[in-house]
Amino acid sequence: MQKIVKIIPVILLLIFIAFQWHQPAPNTDEGQIYKTDFTRKYTMSAEVKTMFQTSCYDCHSNNTNYVWYDYIQPARNMVEKHIREGKEELNFNEWDTYSNRKQERLLNSIKKQIETKQMPLSSYTIMHNNAKLNDKQIKTLTDWLKEQQ
Repeated sequence: MQKIVKIIPVILLLIFIAFQWHQPAPNTDEGQIYKTDFTRKYTMSAEVKTMFQTSCYDCHSNNTNYVWYDYIQPARNMVEKHIREGKEELNFNEWDTYSNRKQERLLNSIKKQIETKQMPLSSYTIMHNNAKLNDKQIKTLTDWLKEQQ
């Protein structure tokens, strides 16, 4: 019985290590500059652009900046699921392919979700603290978004 108790952790460790070989394709188009990108459509300060890219683009664009722990399974599958779902709702790289009506709706939605602190997701900002928006940043972004409407 003691032998089995000692073997179980070893087996679990081997399964965990084997599971690391499965890595979904990364969401990255490094260096790609999209003509349809959100930041090219609107005039914005470098500060506003940086806030969008830091707090939104990892899940809502074609280029995610992964950190080392994003590659550890099973977290990697959860990260890729969030990215896939985020891009289904909004992809900043494809902004100019959306109709004017959809862009207007998305601007309103972005503003509302930032104001109510629904975005960026708290589950994301726990591990990506630099994406968390403080009250001043929220005001800066929502004021800018109001100007665009």
